[in-house]
Amino acid sequence: MISFVHMRAQFFQSNSRFMLIKIIKEDFLRKKCITLVLFIFIWISALLIAIGSNMIVELSHSLSDLLAQSRIPHFIQMHSGKMNQTDIELWASSHPLVQSEQTVEMINIDGSNVYLGENHTAEINSVMDIDFVKQNHSMDYLLNLENQIIEVSRGEIAVPIFYMQSEKMKIGDRVRISNRIFEMDFTVVNFVRDAVMNPSIVHSKRFVVNEDDFDMLKKNIGEVEYLIEFQLTDLSKLSEFRNSYQSSKLPKMGPAIDCHLFKMINALTDGLIAAVIVFVGFLFNIVATLCIKFTVLASIEEDYREIGVMKAIGIQQKDIKRIYLSKYVVLAGFASAVGYLISLFLNQLFTANMMLYLGVAPKSILQYSGPIAAVALMFLVVIVSCMQVLRKFDNITALEALRVGTLGDGVAEKKYFSLHKSKFLNVNIFLGLRDLFRRFKMFRLLFLVFLVCSLVIIVPVNFINTIKSPGFIHYMGIGRSDIRIDLRQTENMIERFNDMITYIQNDIDVDLFLPLVASQFKVINSQGVQENINIETGDFTVFPLEYLQGAAPRQDNEIALSFLNSEELNKGIGDPLQLVIDGNKRNMVVTGIYQDVTQGGRTAKARLPIHHETALWYVVSLDVKPYVNIKKKIDEYAKVFYPARVTDLEGYLLQTLGNTIEQLSFFTIIGILIAISVIILMTFLFLKLLIVKDCSQIAIMKSIGVSLNAIRLQYITSALLVLNIGIALGTIVSKTIGQGMVSAFFSFMGASRIHFVIDPVQSYFIFPMTLMVIVTITSFLSVASINKSYIAHMIQE
Repeated sequence: MISFVHMRAQFFQSNSRFMLIKIIKEDFLRKKCITLVLFIFIWISALLIAIGSNMIVELSHSLSDLLAQSRIPHFIQMHSGKMNQTDIELWASSHPLVQSEQTVEMINIDGSNVYLGENHTAEINSVMDIDFVKQNHSMDYLLNLENQIIEVSRGEIAVPIFYMQSEKMKIGDRVRISNRIFEMDFTVVNFVRDAVMNPSIVHSKRFVVNEDDFDMLKKNIGEVEYLIEFQLTDLSKLSEFRNSYQSSKLPKMGPAIDCHLFKMINALTDGLIAAVIVFVGFLFNIVATLCIKFTVLASIEEDYREIGVMKAIGIQQKDIKRIYLSKYVVLAGFASAVGYLISLFLNQLFTANMMLYLGVAPKSILQYSGPIAAVALMFLVVIVSCMQVLRKFDNITALEALRVGTLGDGVAEKKYFSLHKSKFLNVNIFLGLRDLFRRFKMFRLLFLVFLVCSLVIIVPVNFINTIKSPGFIHYMGIGRSDIRIDLRQTENMIERFNDMITYIQNDIDVDLFLPLVASQFKVINSQGVQENINIETGDFTVFPLEYLQGAAPRQDNEIALSFLNSEELNKGIGDPLQLVIDGNKRNMVVTGIYQDVTQGGRTAKARLPIHHETALWYVVSLDVKPYVNIKKKIDEYAKVFYPARVTDLEGYLLQTLGNTIEQLSFFTIIGILIAISVIILMTFLFLKLLIVKDCSQIAIMKSIGVSLNAIRLQYITSALLVLNIGIALGTIVSKTIGQGMVSAFFSFMGASRIHFVIDPVQSYFIFPMTLMVIVTITSFLSVASINKSYIAHMIQE
């Protein structure tokens, strides 16, 4: 000790930078394991924050660039049925907010007539609407993977990125369109980056073909649908324009969507992942800060007499603080720099899906400075925390330090926690538990680490289980059933629908069925303006939804609103609502509010008379009897009800959210590995520092005959109990706060109350047991250093 004090005294006298470096080096060499663990914590925190902030910056820039390059429309009205383009052009030319307008024709071809790549089976059970279009000329450009406007020749086709991923399609593959009387082949020459229909949650996908091929398809196959698109002179007046269009007599047999929704759905998956990574990085930054706090306190404890000597020989307090602070400035600065530099090599891995769907925007200064600023902020948090801990020097006097030689635990004995009162526990286990409760203020660091790591593991796993479960269908405004049949706008649609109902009624394999008709009506909003609202009509007690509030409509004057519709219309349970049906106002009462992330989150349910003239689509949900093979029944219905789309709800969910599930699963695995690594490192670091702090106590126990294994058992018991408390509280917090955070994120899409689906075997057995085994092994290895030579060394000191 005297030589180290002498070295520090030399530094303060010479104020040499070289001597400071030498002292820091000596400190690092004395505590190699502790220094390495602290370095890893700060490095992981810096790495995650740098990656997460880079994802957010890249997402913002790439999405903005995609929307700019594609000249995204500000407002789109989808329409199925006849229309008069001249009426639209006259209305647009006279409207003061319209800058430009175009009407996009799409040929909707049933999946049973489309064969992709090497597949010999058609896309018969796909939930996607397959639309063939030609390149647009004034806005809503369809781009290639370089964000350039796609141009294709005759016989060529550009395929949506969705199929590039899901069907593993590549350049040179074939796309075949075939029905009984018409067949046409295309060669894939490019992939489509579609700012309007990119994500899998959008159930429409546009294939780009040559104008001549488009005309050929239009004459021979499919149904024509329209996108009526507008760019405005003032985007801030988008709501005013929407109301103006809704009040007009222009075509509107379909949902209306705007550029704000495009941004949200394009940013959904990668935005969620980026937010999770930043949040996890922030949590680990807290862990790193707490670790440094504990390490500094342990260092002060270990060097207490040394500090007293330095104060006694006249070294100023600020200079002593400086030597300690310099060490952690160097450590945190180097670890933060390494974390940032490594993030530069890993960024591509984390942004690969984003770059595929959105493209790479030209680099700006913010894309470089954003992650650097985030890491710098993390570094400052660590240093400020360290400076606060070093205020302990203010309470140290030279006399007290030399006389006592320790800071003390500051723990009062509790007479009721006495050894002689323990009748059921092993003595060493009891001592380990007593030590935990006596010094819980110290053990709370380990507890917080276990709590944070539990959240990092539990919340993502529970969320993935939730969106993979059949129950997630309730967040899509759909009741649970075995089979769902969708019939979109086709020729003789009413006749087809009636034939479908008759067939199902006579099918002895069907146990229960519910026909639904989605129609468009007018609703009078809070400003007294009429706007469109899509309402499904039917008996919603057959396959009931889960309602946030209220219940299903049962009377002709009752209506249930989706969460977003209730928010925008400012309507709650029992409130009146006016619809306009056939030009007449009809008073309704809101009886229920449900969650729905489809159709922009804006739907409604009611038991109104069926209006075939305003019908958008028809749906039949049904349950088959227990002995029926659902897959075979789906194949049967797909042939009989062609061109209706027949799916089971599990397949419906998988195709809609498959890409999101895949991305989240990948990052969840990474998060679990990081969390387990942190638990191992933190357990090792904490017990090592605790052993240093307890050196005198360990020596005394050994001198009175306590075995080394008994001493080790005490520390292992304390660590395992802290782990179990951390896991238990982590499970509770994930179910409450974690669930609330996920719900807050999805509320923007229409689901404001997500309930986690928890796998009890996974959550309450596999996960805790795995962590207990890991902590037990780590604890045993950490306390294995308490051996006879170590005890002898402590006694000599």
